[in-house]
Amino acid sequence: MIDNYNDFKKFLNNLNTRPRLLIHACCAPCSSHTLLLLKDYFDISVYFSNDNIYPSEEFYKRLEEIKDFTKKIDNNINVIFDSYNPNDYDNIILGYENLGERSYRCYKCYELRLEKTAKKALELNYDYFTTTLSISPYKVEKWINEIGYKLEEKYNIKYLYSNFKKDEGYKHSIELSKEYSLYRQDYCGCKYSLEERISHDRAKEENKS
Repeated sequence: MIDNYNDFKKFLNNLNTRPRLLIHACCAPCSSHTLLLLKDYFDISVYFSNDNIYPSEEFYKRLEEIKDFTKKIDNNINVIFDSYNPNDYDNIILGYENLGERSYRCYKCYELRLEKTAKKALELNYDYFTTTLSISPYKVEKWINEIGYKLEEKYNIKYLYSNFKKDEGYKHSIELSKEYSLYRQDYCGCKYSLEERISHDRAKEENKS
């Protein structure tokens, strides 16, 4: 089990085959650095499964953006996507709706998306699964990896350690977003993070007046 970024980099450099990797992606900006980092080591497919995203227009906007981006960087990267099922998200965070960012509400959200990714990887005979989520400074990579390894045991499908904010990964994703003119959303995706962002913006405006 890999539990730190240095060992993860050693693992990549010691690969002598190209395993098949299914990587969950939340959006094109978070995918940018991650895909460029991994595409020389793995045969990658992107899996867009994000029932947390609100509203539905945002879901489809992010999906189309990631399809366009992968074509620009590597035609061999396939994008697989789930239908939009917001009830799955509502059910898994039931009772935790009022908790804030980086709370147990987020833990359950990671769990939902990673479990769907593990199941899809198993179904389609991938060697590994992982997620781009850990590139964000607002996401708790310790939780992401904890969930990933639990799912590895549950489904007998290898989980690839994830902490893509390392080596200035987040900064690089911002630079790539500018280079490729990517749509870069200003909230996590769920309706609660949207409400929190709106409240924060409103408070800033009130403080100015």
